Amino acid sequence: MPTPHISAPDGAFAADILLPGDPRRAKLIAETFLDDASLVTDVRGILGYTGTVDGRPLSVMATGMGMPSATIYATELIRHYGAKRLVRVGTAGGIHPELQLGDVIAASAAHTDSSMTAHRLPGVHYSHAPSFALVRAAADHADAVGAPLTVGPVLTSDAFYHPDPTLVPRLAAYGTLAVEMEAAGLYAVAAAEGVEALMIATISDHVVRGDSLSSDMRETTFQAMVSVALGALAR
Repeated sequence: MPTPHISAPDGAFAADILLPGDPRRAKLIAETFLDDASLVTDVRGILGYTGTVDGRPLSVMATGMGMPSATIYATELIRHYGAKRLVRVGTAGGIHPELQLGDVIAASAAHTDSSMTAHRLPGVHYSHAPSFALVRAAADHADAVGAPLTVGPVLTSDAFYHPDPTLVPRLAAYGTLAVEMEAAGLYAVAAAEGVEALMIATISDHVVRGDSLSSDMRETTFQAMVSVALGALAR
């Protein structure tokens, strides 16, 4: 049944869902990877599609930017539409010195500077972690097809323009790969709801070096990332 943010009938979504932030990227993924893709929701311009990949049902649903928006859509997809495995596919700002533009990462943990998930377990510094099965499947698929994939922790930040210039070097010293804005929220929702989740991202810019992909390239440089996500969901 329709929810406050998703107008789609029961059964409109598959159990496996890719979650890009940008609605245009959702459309591109659906057109590029899904067979018989159909638009199932477009409330507030946030697009969702369902089709098949190699005969398996798969959906793609945009979430907007940041944890508040992403967790709204993840929660409604799980509770009202039966989502069981959610893989965020988006962009991240690189921190690790060995990462290059266009590299694909998988977040094995998500630190956060947000208090958004603190209310879930008061008095506990909750560890935001993905489904191990999905992490392992993504790594195994990448190894099998020879697709480079770097696995490690990320920072999920509420601030795109962070006011603390010392934060990045401190994160780098702890082995953090990149900064993004959704993984910790998604991991917390998935854990609370008893489903699986993973964040896979393309490095769109490097925070330390200052280089970046153009806005057009950010929209279209997604094939390697989505291929790894699909490989993980196929296992």
